[in-house]
Amino acid sequence: MRSLTLACVLTAIGVFVFVRPAPASPRAGPRVYVFPVPGSRVASPQSQIALRGVPITRIGPVTVVGSRSGAHSGTLRGDSDGRGASFLPFTAFTPGETVTVTTSLNVAGGSRGAFRFTVASPAGAVPYKLGISAPRVPGDVLAFHSRPDLRPVAVRVTHPSRHALPGDIFVTPWYGPLEDGPMIIDSGGGLIWFSPVPAGQRASDLEVQRYLGKPVLTWWQGLSGAGLGFGKDVIYDSSYRQIATVNAANGFPADLHEFEITPQNTALITTYQPVYWDASGVPGGKKRQIVVDSVVQEIDIPTGLLLYQWDSLDHVPVTDSYVRPPPARTSDPFDYFHVNSVDVDRDGNLIVSGRNTWTIYKVDRHTGAVIWRLGGAHSSFKLAPRTYWAFQHDVRVQAHNDLYITLFDNEAGLYGVRRQSGAVKLRLDLKHMTATQVHRDSHSPPTLAPFAGDVQQLPDHDDFVGWGARPYISEYSTSGRLLYDAHFVGANASYRAYLEPWRGQPDPSVSPPNVAVASTRHGLVVYASWNGATDVSSWRVLGGQTATALHPVATSRRAGFETAISTGRYADVAVQALDAARHVLGQSGAQSPS
Repeated sequence: MRSLTLACVLTAIGVFVFVRPAPASPRAGPRVYVFPVPGSRVASPQSQIALRGVPITRIGPVTVVGSRSGAHSGTLRGDSDGRGASFLPFTAFTPGETVTVTTSLNVAGGSRGAFRFTVASPAGAVPYKLGISAPRVPGDVLAFHSRPDLRPVAVRVTHPSRHALPGDIFVTPWYGPLEDGPMIIDSGGGLIWFSPVPAGQRASDLEVQRYLGKPVLTWWQGLSGAGLGFGKDVIYDSSYRQIATVNAANGFPADLHEFEITPQNTALITTYQPVYWDASGVPGGKKRQIVVDSVVQEIDIPTGLLLYQWDSLDHVPVTDSYVRPPPARTSDPFDYFHVNSVDVDRDGNLIVSGRNTWTIYKVDRHTGAVIWRLGGAHSSFKLAPRTYWAFQHDVRVQAHNDLYITLFDNEAGLYGVRRQSGAVKLRLDLKHMTATQVHRDSHSPPTLAPFAGDVQQLPDHDDFVGWGARPYISEYSTSGRLLYDAHFVGANASYRAYLEPWRGQPDPSVSPPNVAVASTRHGLVVYASWNGATDVSSWRVLGGQTATALHPVATSRRAGFETAISTGRYADVAVQALDAARHVLGQSGAQSPS
């Protein structure tokens, strides 16, 4: 009895877990949900064993035994919310083996506190490709005297809004042509903030979310290949300082398709695992095919621990796919499912989009079981006439008395189904299990986006649409009337586009305003900018014969990302950013005329 007591004490502080303790009788208690789920066939060799539903102090001894690798010791670490913990094995599991986990907990799907899962046979990493650049066209890139290091793609507005847009536009251009990165623009296409990513990388899904009660910027950043991402998710505060990084668990890469911060301050992300799998039931498939297991994970942001995992191969057969395995001559895996969005339903369960099955799944937040399917080969709903979609993206639950879902209907993937993509709203009748299309926005001229795209329902129920692989960004009224339209100059794309209110203020001690000075026949032209500062109302120019003896010489209202101000001649010049009340927000260093 003394050894068992000691084991519980050491486990509670997350230092050591006894391996193969004396069997304990499962005690009645709260239901505990575990991941990998009992019976999973695609657990990663690097799996942690997440136990959710009780605090770490109530977990007790955990025994982990692989059918080939034997007993595993490891560390037990608690989740930041105090509602669970993860057993982190010191050594990896063996592909193909069965792992038995024994506890004294009330494990959902287990038997007397024990459960089993099978370890997948990984097929190696997906080959990634460095980002390509769009062909150059006139006016495709913005240039600034005060920030020559910034070379973002230009945006041209073709249909201005009659009313001020309720926010700024958030995009992540993918094809340069000189630099990619998260970018905020105003309704006129003017730059507000741009952060270049390293050459060859991409950024995806820039948006405003809330974390720990404050607005933050979030996006994915990394490399991509075969339509998948290999990178990380990042969180920046309103001063553009990185405050957190979210990585996928179990040795997987963070994918580019989803990063949603929940009201509980956890992260819902997508990831994937290429495995060897029997795809012989699919035309052109093989008995030992490299298949992508699409994965949804919920991550505890402070600790990086896994809270939840859903694997497509545990719940959706490869025969449900509308795509076929790639030709043998290619190195791409069979991405039969292709998860591309995750949203939280009104009851807390998850809504998961499988692009290549043309299906929307409601998934149990605890067990991973599929509650219903919408569309595709085995729809739980009857689709009303003229209700359709294919290769969809960005499926979202909308908060109304009835259940509405919005999605971006691509209608194209490796091949086209119909001639035009669209932004779609569906009404679901859960009593009669029917789905009806109530609204569809279509672009003019017609456009067919083979990948990406999103629909954001604004507070007034207008639709803000990013056309994904096509360069357009649009707003539509509830009746489908075009209210706003813009496009990237050149053949560019953004995975999603959002319209969000945002206030950003760089730390002037870290990132002060920038200034450049040019001599003219009549004096100087001073160029002032401050990347990301949204509260600048005007600029004050300081001039003097030395950098230590500057005084105000001119003031001008802010005129876009970079403001040009004419002054007399001075040996040194600096600028001050002023808010609407003429308070100084920040000051640049001194600069001599060029």
